Amino acid sequence: MDSSYPSHHFIKAGYIKTCQVCNSGALLEVLDLGLQPLCDTLLAKEDLSKPETKYPLSLYWCPECSLAQINYCVDSGVLYHPNYPYRTGATKELVEYMAGLAGSLASDYKLGSGDLVVDLGSNDGTLLNEFKKLGIKVLGVEPTDVAKIANKNGIDTVQSFFDIKTASEIKNRYGKASLITATSMFERAHAIGEVVVGIENLLKDDGAFVFESHHLLDIIRGGQFDAIYHEHLRTYSLKSLIKLFSYYNFTVTDVEKGFAFRSNIKVHVSKGKNRPQKSSVAHWLELEEEAGLNNAETYKIFAERAKKSKEDFLNFIGKIKAQGKSLGANSCPARCVTLLNYYGVDAGLIPYIAERPASPKLGMYLPGRHIRIVNNEILTKEQPDYVVLLAWYYAEPIIKQSKATGLKSDFIIPLPDFKVVKNSD
Repeated sequence: MDSSYPSHHFIKAGYIKTCQVCNSGALLEVLDLGLQPLCDTLLAKEDLSKPETKYPLSLYWCPECSLAQINYCVDSGVLYHPNYPYRTGATKELVEYMAGLAGSLASDYKLGSGDLVVDLGSNDGTLLNEFKKLGIKVLGVEPTDVAKIANKNGIDTVQSFFDIKTASEIKNRYGKASLITATSMFERAHAIGEVVVGIENLLKDDGAFVFESHHLLDIIRGGQFDAIYHEHLRTYSLKSLIKLFSYYNFTVTDVEKGFAFRSNIKVHVSKGKNRPQKSSVAHWLELEEEAGLNNAETYKIFAERAKKSKEDFLNFIGKIKAQGKSLGANSCPARCVTLLNYYGVDAGLIPYIAERPASPKLGMYLPGRHIRIVNNEILTKEQPDYVVLLAWYYAEPIIKQSKATGLKSDFIIPLPDFKVVKNSD
């Protein structure tokens, strides 16, 4: 382990007893979601009769730096296995957003053909492909076999976890980066110290690290308990991020709203201490204070809201089942594993989850609840009375698209607060 970062910034597998950012032991338990399977370890039919490993999953909050975190770390090699099923490029709204993100960052940082952009947790290379279209040199870092897809599609990608050693190897081969990006990766890194020091070593002196992750403000305010799963070790507030980077040679210089569908915050971090900060930093800190992110009572309300959403959902499903109504589900995002396992919903209540035809999840079964994942053509064919929108944050475009295919079902939106949307609305 490198001695240039605090030892508590290397999270070991097992229970986590102190704050992952500031190391405080005065953590407040917010919500216990019970023993949960790994959300991106889908089951084949032959796996259904085998024992399934589940791990503790509870959300805790640190009153010292306002970080939210889970209480148990699963080994990264187990979490991000070679058959990891997520593909960035499979979501139309996300692809469109990535195009805009690359364009804005290229403009903000005046990037050209002589610059290198490195994306951490680059997945299938969707973001880097947009930079490449602008004539900028790109390199991805991705630990799963999705890296092979990116390389096949012409996006140079190193298949590895990003750490100090990987950063050194990249620097020696490709030179220093002008910009390093990460979308939905920085909250997942177990060796957070390795990542930040690696970024510092790889960046040019005037370089920047820009990342997006779930923002605690939106997660708490939006009742999004389903965003809590084992891959998300941390849910950052801006306050906690400023504390984190204070341990290193960086300054948080700008903050923006990120990908709206995922309640993301986009954070710009410049190499070097005491860099000029835009007014946005103070503005977002003020928003967090006004929203009660530094107040324990806020988290009690969040937990009560989650429990009520569960109660409302199960009461309604029980009622329509008693009436002989039929039910299906649309979309299988990772977070629906937390939702359905916490609710205790299995194939007896929801017989299938419908996914797009190209999804790598087709033919598999949901961890823990063993609900089969099928082609979404089943919805228009069977016309169930109700369809549960498990990717509820995409409810508006999903409902629009579903109606266009001739779906007559009403829609159940489980979060942030349970509601039913009539197809005629």
